[in-house]
This record gives sequence, structure tokens and C-alpha cells, in this order.
Amino acid sequence: MQVTIRPLDAANDADVRGSLRVQVDSTTRDLPDFPPPTLADFRSRLDHPWPSNKDRNLVAERDGEIIATLTVSMPTLDNLHLAELDITVHPDHRRRGVGRALYAHGVAVAREEGRRTVMGNYVTQLPDGPARDAGFAAFAEAMGAKPALPEVRRRLDVGLADRTAWDRLYEEALPQAKGYSPVRWTDGAPDEYVEDVAMLDGRLLLDAPMGDLDIEAEKVDVARVRANEATQRNRGRRSYHAGMRDDATNRLVAWTAIAYDVDHPDHAWQQITIVDPTHRGHRLGLIVKVENLRHTLDREPATRVIDTWNAAENAHMIAINETLGFRAVDGWVEWQQAI
Repeated sequence: MQVTIRPLDAANDADVRGSLRVQVDSTTRDLPDFPPPTLADFRSRLDHPWPSNKDRNLVAERDGEIIATLTVSMPTLDNLHLAELDITVHPDHRRRGVGRALYAHGVAVAREEGRRTVMGNYVTQLPDGPARDAGFAAFAEAMGAKPALPEVRRRLDVGLADRTAWDRLYEEALPQAKGYSPVRWTDGAPDEYVEDVAMLDGRLLLDAPMGDLDIEAEKVDVARVRANEATQRNRGRRSYHAGMRDDATNRLVAWTAIAYDVDHPDHAWQQITIVDPTHRGHRLGLIVKVENLRHTLDREPATRVIDTWNAAENAHMIAINETLGFRAVDGWVEWQQAI
């Protein structure tokens, strides 16, 4: 199939709506339990990209119809060798060479920008999980991409969650956390903790399992934290945070966050959970998780489900999540390819 690949014009309503249709129809087919993007959310991502990334948004067009999208996302503060490719082909136009054309185009863009590794991800079916299209893995293999980090998505069904068990786990953990105090906030980090948030955020790629990914720790400082928070606000996203403060130093030494996309009050994303390595062994990870679940659900009563991802080998965090009621849904693979 012959297609024209060109930049997406974010100021052109037809471009935006055509690209959104590809995303919505693909999400509905491939991940039916995911909330499909809305127009407001999709526009906000185009209008407010992450400040530490350079994005090239493109579309594949045939006979005047947008049938696929490609985003090439390139870090600008660290990992300057990387480019992430996000390719989405409308279900009605798959297996006709459109994905191959977009992959080749994405690699060409990455090379032009001086990148030497491309990466991305795809979903897989778990043995007892809902059906997932095996074509994504086959496509990555055909392009020469190598699996680098297996992950698993787990979901908390809030209506089925045993909150009494959360309370019990919390009380059982507290005696091991003497000398620490819980703190909570919404959206932007308090000034007294923002430096600690930057430190913890910058440790994530050091501490979490990264498999064979060719990736380095992010350089996170207060300015980067505040810029990311501003982008979240501009996108209309809401976030809830809990941490543990070391009473001896008044430093934040553990932190977790849950976020909501605009227009989806029933669905949340469990994001970072991290404990400073020098303060591990005090059950701080479990405590901040329970603190933030309470904090979030008190303020977002429409929440129905919360999704999170863990590296398949991250046994410690998986154990905490499953203890709280998160259950495996599907597998995900982070892939990469040297170019």
C-alpha cells in the first residue's frame, strides 16, 4: 500500500481529528479495557509536550485519509543516543506495509537527529489473560528489534479492593517505620520537598530493573520537576502524592504518585514508587502506597480502576502491589534496536 508520510499539523483540525480516530479505534480494538483518548486529552498532548523531549509527530495518509500515526520522541537532557518510536496503524489498514514504512521513516528521523538506538514497546497476552494481538511482537521481530525488558501490567479493581486489609497492613508496617512521618500533597510538590522529589525521580532508572535496555539515569533537578508539573497542569491532568519524611533530617526519602488524564475520572495510573536505598527495610514502600491510595480515593470517588506496570523481575514491588489487590492483566515488552 502506497502512503504519504508527512508531519502532523497540530493547528489543523482535520489532522488532529484524523489522528485521534486512529488512536481511538486502535485502543478500542487492541486494549479494550483502556480508556480511549479524548479530543481534549489528545490536543493537550500535542500542545504541551514534555519539556525534556523533542517530539516529531507524523501521519501516514492514503487518498486523503489519515490511516496511521508515528511519534518519534527524543530526550534532550540525557539519553541523547535514544529515540522512542510510537507507531499506530488503524485496524482496517494493517498488514499492508504501512507499519514497515513508518518504522523505516522513524529510524531515518532518529539517524538525522544523531540517535543510535530506537526503542518502543508492545503488548502481549499472558497465559490466562485476555486476548492480545500477537502481531505486535511479530512486527517488532521482523523489524530487527530485540526484546530488552519484559513487564507486566496489573490493575486494581477499586470496587473489589479489601480496604480493611490495607488498614491492617498499614498498622502492621508502622512499627518498622519509627522515625519517619507520612506527608501528602496534590499536583505540585511542596517547596520543602521538591529537591528530594528531584533526587528520588532521578534514581528511578538506577534502582528499577532495566533488563537489557541501553538507557542511563535521567538528570532531574528542581527546574525539571517544576517544568514537568507545569506540563501536567497544562494538560489538565491531576496527580496525588504521598511520601515518607525522615524525621531526623526532614528529608523526603520515599515517594509515590497516582495520576488521572483529563476526561477520565474513573481511571487512574499508578506511577512512580521509590524509596531511597539508604532508608530501605522499614516498609516505607508499602506505607506510602496505602497512604496514597487513601489520599487519592478520598478525593476521586469516581475511580473504578488503577493500572500500573512493573518489570517482570521486580519481585519486591510486585509483591506489594499484589498484596494491595493489583492483579496481572497483560504482558508488555520494551524493545530496542541499534541503528
